Order: sequence, then C-alpha cells, then structure tokens
Amino acid sequence: MLEARFAADWLAVWPDDAPVGLAVSGGPDSLALLLLARAALPAPFLVATVDHGLRPASAEEARYVAKLCDKLSLRHDILNIALPPGPAVQERARDARYKALGAWAGSNGLNAVVTAHHADDQAETLLMRLSRGAGLRGLAAMRARSVLPGVPDCQLLRPLLGWRRSELSSYVDAAGIEAIHDPSNADLRFERARVRAQLARLSDLDPMALAASARHLGEADAAVEWIVENSLAAVRTDGGTAYWNAVNVPRVVALRVLERLIGRMAGAQPRGNALARWYDRLAAGEIATLAGVRGDGRKAEWRFTVAPKPRRKPDGTLGRP
Repeated sequence: MLEARFAADWLAVWPDDAPVGLAVSGGPDSLALLLLARAALPAPFLVATVDHGLRPASAEEARYVAKLCDKLSLRHDILNIALPPGPAVQERARDARYKALGAWAGSNGLNAVVTAHHADDQAETLLMRLSRGAGLRGLAAMRARSVLPGVPDCQLLRPLLGWRRSELSSYVDAAGIEAIHDPSNADLRFERARVRAQLARLSDLDPMALAASARHLGEADAAVEWIVENSLAAVRTDGGTAYWNAVNVPRVVALRVLERLIGRMAGAQPRGNALARWYDRLAAGEIATLAGVRGDGRKAEWRFTVAPKPRRKPDGTLGRP
C-alpha cells in the first residue's frame, strides 16, 4: 500500500517523533503529502499554506486548504507574504516562503518543515543545475533532509523524492479531492516550466534515473564533506592565526576547507569564482585576501589571519590600515 511505502520513506528521513509542520499549497503534490501523512504518521502535525499574493485566486486557494484540513481535524495556518515587484519572482518567492515557514515553525515549536518535492522536481533541478555548470554540491540537488534555508535550527524534510508526480496526482484523485493547479507551473517564462516541458518531450530521459543520479551525487558530496571535516581537524591555530598544510589536498576539498576557515574567522561564506580565485593565488605561493581573511601561501603550511580593516581618512575615504 502507498501509505506503508510513505511510512517507510518517512522513517528514513525523520526517525523520531519530534513535531513537524507540512507546507501544503493545495496542488496535487502537496495534497498527496497531506493525505499520506494523515494516514501514515503516528504523531500529529501542523499544516501551513503560504499565500504569496501573486495571483488573485491565491487567497481563496489558501482558504480551500484550510477547509480541507478542518475536515481532517488538522490545525492549519495561512502565512501571508507580500513580494515587491521586480525580476526573479520565483526565486524571491521561494526565499520569502522559506523565511515565513521558518518563522511559523519557530513560533510553534516545530523541529522540521516538510515539503512535497518529488522525483520529477529532482530531475528538473538536476538538469537546471547542469545547464549552469554547477559543481558537486549543486548537482546533488535537493536532499531528503537538510537545513531549512536561513533557519539553522529547523530541518527541511522531503520524504517524496522517490515518488513520481503522476502517482501522487493519482492518489489525490482516488481520494476524491480536487487539487489546485497553479498556472505558473506551465508558464514558459520560467526556467523550471521550460525544463519540465523539454523533459516531457524527451522520452529517453527517465526522471527516476535522473533523481537517482542526484542521490548518488549527494552521497559523493557527503563523502567529500567527511574528508573536509578531517582536514579541518588538522588546522593548527596559534592565537589569532590559523595554519593549514594544503600539500596534495584535492582542489574540491581545499576549496571547502577555505570556505569553512573564512566562516570561522570572519563570519562570511564566500563561494564560487571568488573562492576559486583565492585558492589559485594561494596555490601559486601568493598572499591574497578574501572576505576579511588574509591568506599567505608562500610556504607549504598556509597561514591565515583576519585582515585589519582599512582606516578612514579625515576626508572620509578609505586608506591602508
């Protein structure tokens, strides 16, 4: 039965009974999550619907989910957010949604937020990131369990990453419940909608196989993280100076070690090209500064200190420290 399958998938990502909250938009995927959780989870949970206010029908759709939860004897909250006009609306909506869900989880003592991302979503995400030349961390795509973006003390759970969109939709239909269909999901102005349409036309590309590849990449990324942790244990500190021997350390590991060192010493998290350029200069035996950390690569054991802040001259301009 699908409920037993969901219960097994749930235990794989959340083996305890700490309180969680479900993010339910009213679409077929999230409604399937709601119904499966209602049937299979032993502990009660809360439900929230985020109303982005981007479409005239969104408020009524949120109330529709509220009424359904009332019939199921589940507590439901509507989280209203307002996005200012501008570009990258889907990215900004996602960030605002996670922020609202994190605040909701915190105010209700929830340890995790659960979303209905599934195998088709995972396949689309992998293809989108491949097209941008993402590295290992990005190609691992969505994780079954991670940290809610911007909320380090709250987990983000995705128990449906091994499920197809079609079977989730069929499960909702079989329950006699009408799902909401967001027209933006088919709006070709958005990258995900274009990738979804292309994937549908390419019958040789199996979304489940793509999702499996993302999972394997996630396992490889976890292995790299394990090596990084061991490399960080070898960092030697003396006062405010850190020393690390980077000889024969693979580039992918070194980049993450440097990223963590900057986080520890300056509270910043640089990524991408700036971090890679910094590594290249240190590997070439140079001195270079990034995000307030001065690195000295002239010896095998690299040396790191917090760079002094530049002094402000009487005329208001910045000079040498």
